[in-house]
Parts: sequence; structure tokens; C-alpha cells
Amino acid sequence: MEDARSPIESAGEPAAAQREAHTGKDIGGGLPLIEYWAKNTLSAKGLPVWKTLFHKSACLSCAWGTGGQKGGFTNEEGEKVQRCMKSMEAIIAELQPPVEPHFFEKHSITELQKLSSMEADRLGRLSFPAILTEGSSYYKRITWEAAYSLMAEAFRQPPERVASYSSGRSSNEAAFLLQLMMRLLGSNNLADCSDLCHRPSTTGLSATFGSGTSTVSLESLKQSDCVVLVGSNAPANHPRLMNELIKVRDRGGSILVINPIREVGLVKYGSPAFPVKSLVPGSDIANLFLQPIPGSDLALFIGIQKSLIERDLIDRDFLQANTEGWEAVVEQAQQTAWETIIKVCGIPKADIEAAAMLISQAKRVVFAWAMGITHQANGTDNVCGIANTALMTGNVGKMGAGVMPIRGHSNVQGFGSMGVKNDIKPALREALEKVVGQPLVREPGYHARSLIEAAEEGNVDTLLCLGGNLYAANPDLTQAKRALGNIETVVYVATKPNVGHFHGLGKKNTLILPVFNRFENPHKTTVESGNNFVRLNDEGKSHLADADLVPEVQLLTELAYRVHGNSPIDWRKLQDTRYVRQLIAKTVSGYEKIGEIDETKAEFTIAGRIFTHPAFKTASGKAKMQLTPLPELTVLTPGLFGQETGLVLSLITARSYRQHNTVVYKTDDKYRGMPHRECILMSPEDIKKGGLLNHQRVTVQGEAGRLENIEIISGAIRPGAALMFYPEANVLMKAVSDPKSHTPAYKRVPVLVYS
Repeated sequence: MEDARSPIESAGEPAAAQREAHTGKDIGGGLPLIEYWAKNTLSAKGLPVWKTLFHKSACLSCAWGTGGQKGGFTNEEGEKVQRCMKSMEAIIAELQPPVEPHFFEKHSITELQKLSSMEADRLGRLSFPAILTEGSSYYKRITWEAAYSLMAEAFRQPPERVASYSSGRSSNEAAFLLQLMMRLLGSNNLADCSDLCHRPSTTGLSATFGSGTSTVSLESLKQSDCVVLVGSNAPANHPRLMNELIKVRDRGGSILVINPIREVGLVKYGSPAFPVKSLVPGSDIANLFLQPIPGSDLALFIGIQKSLIERDLIDRDFLQANTEGWEAVVEQAQQTAWETIIKVCGIPKADIEAAAMLISQAKRVVFAWAMGITHQANGTDNVCGIANTALMTGNVGKMGAGVMPIRGHSNVQGFGSMGVKNDIKPALREALEKVVGQPLVREPGYHARSLIEAAEEGNVDTLLCLGGNLYAANPDLTQAKRALGNIETVVYVATKPNVGHFHGLGKKNTLILPVFNRFENPHKTTVESGNNFVRLNDEGKSHLADADLVPEVQLLTELAYRVHGNSPIDWRKLQDTRYVRQLIAKTVSGYEKIGEIDETKAEFTIAGRIFTHPAFKTASGKAKMQLTPLPELTVLTPGLFGQETGLVLSLITARSYRQHNTVVYKTDDKYRGMPHRECILMSPEDIKKGGLLNHQRVTVQGEAGRLENIEIISGAIRPGAALMFYPEANVLMKAVSDPKSHTPAYKRVPVLVYS
């Protein structure tokens, strides 16, 4: 190699500078996890927590599946003790007491808009329907009958002016009913939270393999001997994945981590699953840690491809037999100059070659990524570039190898499977048309970003939000608030308050409708893990004894009945979720087994998605490799912001350690050394370059807004990059989206930092 340093030291900042900059913990996980569990389960309030942890229902947190019929602590492979602190945080939040009966009468909307995400969440559980009407400053209680009547009237508007938005916290049954109700209206305006996160994964993988989900099961991952982990802070967001990475290292395998931030838990992680060898000393994770320039991941992967080609380490026989378009992809990598690759990604050639060798020396490689890849202006191309690298090395279509997007919310993938998307797959459309006996609209509707744009232009009258926080999850919060304020009626279906309920207000009516959560539903439901495994959730009971809640399925079927009547669907019959599952079995490809799951209790892997042989779901059965042009990363100057001085950085917005999506459980991030949410993580080099000081308070100016009194935190982040917390930092950015998936670029936001 051209560099005598170790691979980890040579990636991004010098190791000494990284050690000096780091002000957080030395390892991820460890004893603090045990302390948190003890605090919340060994107290007088611990019994309800334990009861819920053992309930046979899927985890409320990420899509790394656990729970279901094998027990609350058991994953799809039958492994025990598979709950993490993230799971417990979500459960404890749902076990809060109800919002006080007269709370909304005492606090005006102006007061409520001052609450932070954590403060809104800690108001408690929603326990009665409420409405804010035009001209009023206070939410007030409303009956369910009045709420249904108002919603039914709102849904009788022209179908092109009616829309929905949804999150992955709900069930497959609710998702299926939502899309069916909307499509029978004649509307495909089915925006979803996946539009704002992993839609580039779905788009890129569908184009390449004919299937938009992980090609890897948990069983298959357990046979890998190398994992390439890109743009993911798994120790914070998917902690149980860390156990699998530790096992890879234990069986002599290797881990390549690609991330502009040197996340401590991706270097060393202490897992409670291995109390003796890992918990206190920590387990080594990354064999090689590369810190590219934000937004340049594709250039790095083309560099890896180029190195493999130059060393004759690509599998040409595999490419010839199982792929289409491979010659053009290989030629692109060959023709791209090393000078260009290195300039774009900022990684030395020796480190790129080291990454290529790490991959080539393994027999079974899994390529995994999260939103560091998808939250880019070329997110779909990033995904295709990763898939191309996997195919070049023959690492798709066999056990122990493949591509694996790491989904965030626990059933976000299930919503996609149920057809909650602004366009509809022909097979699903044809199947639904047979069931309802009438044609369905084919023209695409609004995705999440076009929904906001349409609302801003006054083209949306009615919006139903099934979970989620559409306001806070969007770029340019000022625009999002203005757009939602143009919608006549906004309906929020939720279990707890969030800041969107106080900022994303409709022009005439804003409804907040409380529902049971997953482990409280009085009927069985199902969800889908990120590895294509369908879990069955048992019935439950709420701790809110006097609350005026309804199940989501009941809410949707009653609304649909009042809008559509009894034809062509008997909506009220579908309040029994068994009948919903029978409809799903008839219409959703790969879900045939769900029709008998009530009798068999047999959870299952969805057919046609896990590729253990190189036979893909394309017309030819071959993978279609996609050309991926290098990104043009513009060099910005203070003049962009109307300033003559200041330090311009590429801002990465990210979740903190104690956060799930837009919900904040604790304001600090001990691993990054960030003591509160009004911080910006910067490299020591950039702090010095800008004439600034660690812990100094500065202004951060973006293209859409600015934040003042922000504290600088020196950390192990690549020079030229910075990190702030989502969703608060969303106020800074304009919506720059990937043209192929329409997902915004939250991970390369130009900002100016000045004192």
C-alpha cells in the first residue's frame, strides 16, 4: 500500500486527530445499556414493561424483526433475548399515562408550538378525539360520531384533492385498507414516510433485480464472511444488527464501514448479548473504516469496482451468465480516472484498493446501507452502484451474500408491500380490479414531496395522516407549515402527540384521533420485517382503562363505509382483520400464506424476494445493471448565503443516540459528545480553519433558514462536513431531491457557519 498507516487510521482524519476530537464514549453500547434496563424493569413500574416485552407482537422500533408468535424476545431464527434499548424506549413511551383530560383546554396552540419533540411526546398518550377549528386557539374534545361525519364530508371532495400520508408504525391490515379506500375514491395520492427515507432503495433494487427489498434473510446473513456497511449508525438505530457484525468478526470475517462520521459504536461495541467477551471490553467492529466526502459514496464504489477490474478480481463468468448491461458498467469504471475518483470522494487510492481487497478476499459478502446512502441527491444511483459492486463480485444470488437496505420504522416495508405508494404495480392493480369489479386509476398520485408542493399551491383539500409526522420529517419546515396550512381538513391518527399536531394545522379543521398501539389492538395484526419476514401480533389490552380509543382498522373501515357504502366492499365486515388478511392473500404477490395465518400461526418469509440462486424477478431472469454517473459536488462559497465571510460546510442531518425517527427520548448524544440538540459537530481542522473554538456559540445559515446560538462540538467527522440533529435542522434546507425517487437530500446540505 502507498500509506504505511493502518487502514482505520488512514481513513479520513489522522487517528491522533480523531482521538483528540472525540469527547464522547470510547465504545458503543456497554454497561449503560444494562443500567437503562435495570432502571426501567426493576422498579415498581417495571411490571407493565416486562408484560409488554413478552407480549407476542413485533417490536415497535426498527424493522430488524423480533417478536411475533415465537415470543416477544425471539427473532425469526428462533434466537432468544433479542430486545434492545431502542425497543424499550418505544414501549415505555407508549405506557405513559394519558394526556390530562382538560390539557388542551388550558394550553393554547401558541403555547403548544413552543414544545420540543421530546416535550410533546412526554405529554402522554392521546386518549380522546380532539379538534382545532378555524379561528380557535385551543383544541377541544369531539365525539367519534362528529369526527366520522366531518371526515366523511372531507373525503367527498374531488379525488385529486384528497390525499393520505402514512408511517410504518401501523399494521399491514391498516395499510391495505388505507390504499384500498383511497384507490376506490379514484385517488393514488398515497404519500408514505418511505418517500422520505428508503424509496431510493426500492427504486434502485427494483430496476436491478425486479424486487425492491433486501435479497438477504437473517439466516443468509449468518453465513456471510464480510459485511460492507454504508451510511448507517447501526449502534444507535439498529442495535441488534451489531450482534450479527460481532459474530462475523468472531468467525474470522471482516467488516468494511463507510461513513463520513467515525461513529464510536462502529469501531468498538459492547453487546449485552455476549456479556463476558463483549459487554465491558467491547468487540472490534470495523476492519476498515473509510470517511468519504458527504454525497460521494458512488465515486467510492466506482473506485472499488475499478480496483477490482484492474486486478482481474471481478467474476466475469457470473456477469455473463446472470446479468445484463454489465459491459457498460465495467467500461464506465475502467474509463473513470483515478484522479477524478479520489477528488470526488476524498479517499486515497490505497484505501480504496484496501476496500476492494477486503471484498475480493471474502467468499460471501453482504452489502448493507441505511439513509446515509438514500438521503442524497443521487440516492437511487448510490443504491445501483452498490448493487453493481455486489454483482461484479458474484455476491448476489447465493446464501451468505446479497444486498440489504436497513429499514428504519418497524413496518415501513410492509406498507410498501400492501400497495401504499403513489403509483401502483400492474399486478396489484389487476388483482384489486378483480376483487372490486371496476377499473382503478392508473396515473400516479402525490408522493410525500409533491404532496407538500401541491398543498402549497392550494391543490389539496383533505389529508389523512395515519401516524408519522409529515411536518417535521420534511425539509424546509417553513414551507411544510405553510403548505399544510393551505389544506382545508387535516386528520392525524396517532397514539401520542407530536410537534406536527401543533405546527401542521389545517386551514379549517385539524383533527387528532387516538388509536391503540400494536400491542394493545383487540384483534390480531401482522407486520413485515426488513428481511421480508411476516410476523403475527396477538391481541392485547391497553393500560388506558377509561380512554376513548379505537383500533386503526375500525377507524379506516368506518370512514370507508361512510364514504363508499357497502359496495363493492363490505367495509364493516373488514373490521374483523381475518377477512382483511384473506383479501391480502388474494391480491398481494408473495403474501398468499397470510390467508391461513390465523389457523396455522405460521409466520413466513415472503416468496420471491430472497435470492439464494441467481434467478431474479426481471423479464429475463437476469439482473439489469444500471449505469451510474458520478455526482457533481459543487464547491460552495459564502456568497451563496449573501455573506462575504464564514465557513461553508456540507451538513449531515442525523438522529441522536436516544431518538427514533422524529421522536426524541433524550436530548443529548453521549457517543458523539453532543450535550444537547443545539449543537453542530465539526472537525478540529474546520474549527481552526474558521477561526472558531470548540464550544463556541455560532450561527448556522442554510438556504431556507438559519439557527442561532448553536454550540460547536469538536468530533471525529471528516473535514468539510458537519452534523446537526434531525428534524430541528430541517429548517435550514431547501428540498433538493433525487430525480429518480423524489427523496430529499438530507445528508449533504450546504450551510454557512459564522460567529
